[in-house]
Amino acid sequence: MPTLGACVEQQLNQFPPDRQGANAAQTQLAQNTQQQRGQQGQILPPPTQQGTIATPVPNPDATLDPVVEPKPNEIDPPDNANLAPLDEKRFAAPPAPPLNPGVPRVAILLPLSGQHSKLGQAMLNAAQLALFHFADKQFELLPQDTQGTPNGAADAAALAIGDGASLILGPLFAGSVEAIAPAARAAGVKVIAFSNDRAVAGDGVFTMGFLPSEQVQRVVSFAVKRGVRRFAVLAPDNDYGVTIADALKQTAELNGAEVTEQAFYDPYVEDFAPIIKNLADYDARRATLLEERKLLGEREDEVAKQALKRLENLQTLGDVAFDALLIADGGKRLQSIAALLPYYDIDPKKIRMLGTGQWDAPGIGSEPALVGGWFAAPAANTRRDFLRQYKNIYGEYPPRLATLAYDATALAAVFAQNNAPAADPENPDGEKPANAMFDISEITAPQGFTGRDGIFRFMDTGVAERGLSVHQVRERDTKIISRAPSNFDARTN
Repeated sequence: MPTLGACVEQQLNQFPPDRQGANAAQTQLAQNTQQQRGQQGQILPPPTQQGTIATPVPNPDATLDPVVEPKPNEIDPPDNANLAPLDEKRFAAPPAPPLNPGVPRVAILLPLSGQHSKLGQAMLNAAQLALFHFADKQFELLPQDTQGTPNGAADAAALAIGDGASLILGPLFAGSVEAIAPAARAAGVKVIAFSNDRAVAGDGVFTMGFLPSEQVQRVVSFAVKRGVRRFAVLAPDNDYGVTIADALKQTAELNGAEVTEQAFYDPYVEDFAPIIKNLADYDARRATLLEERKLLGEREDEVAKQALKRLENLQTLGDVAFDALLIADGGKRLQSIAALLPYYDIDPKKIRMLGTGQWDAPGIGSEPALVGGWFAAPAANTRRDFLRQYKNIYGEYPPRLATLAYDATALAAVFAQNNAPAADPENPDGEKPANAMFDISEITAPQGFTGRDGIFRFMDTGVAERGLSVHQVRERDTKIISRAPSNFDARTN
């Protein structure tokens, strides 16, 4: 990362095996503190003592519904309908002082009960792993259960602020972030949430989620450089789909390309045939083929007979109106859509298939129509060690969103170390007010950070900008065909 004067640069990089023995994690947060321009940064050694983590207390009345993990790139569904009016009286009283004012307390708000409890627990596991790697004894992590609802998040934030939290990590969903934002701002507590909805960011609230629009910009810009000029988009008819379509249109226009077709479908529909048939202009192209066969069949010359023979194996005649198709979905819906494309003569050998980070999943190449397609996502090698470490400790691989909790906790631990009180004759105890522990200038450091999902930085608007790679789908895996940048250019918004 470039160094800008006395700004602090933090990087999550690899470090030698730590204290875990056979389960040794090999990840370290390197922090470069620049005392003046041009001075060499110092790499911090692994901490010798761990921070502490309080035991979360889940809601005993919450029912455990079947787990439905949200996709890592899907805009959080609006859940403001469940949001009760904010009781400002809850936040009128000053927060209870921490047991030790010099030890920063960081709250992490996760759905530890309810429908998404399994995901919430996995993200807490990842946070605890980061705590082990980076925090010293002068750090406390306070888990709070949001129950996966805005009201639960508001209560969790009230408890966290009352317990003296000087930074809040989470919650996960956009509606929950909206629910806690007023209380956090009133208390002067910054929030680093896990949502990817840019609408909830700003004024002390930061979001770490993977922005769908950023992924579209990356892969479409790459496609234009490879000669693609006409784009189509197939997306769900919801906020996420609209975000994808808008980003495609804006990026295409900026690069001198155009969007010729847009198709939106009900995200709960099971039969995608009508929407794909219409996108392919199948009926008109089929009619053109049949008419051409009829005309050739009426002729007796040899040229007509040869031409007719060449048309025997065709489904349609004429090309579709686009060179690349952006499919904004993942999982089973993506597989169902992809299987129908050749059936309605959208030929993957002629049309480049494009995707978002939802394509960043094992087995994506099992559907032949997607092989050769491109999508933008963080490079997998940057999180490979994390996946191995997590599995060694917890016995299974983590869900995709776990890296967000890991990186956020690591950042908080390093920020806390960077703000450790210096020796002061007039202040022998060296204690800092809790809210002074996490300054906004550190969070928005323009050179950014390197985490388990590559480089990222928080913009002044509160959203996270990431360095993304372009991946190509292969039958058994994916390969990077355009690497993510190793550092950020000058700050832009």
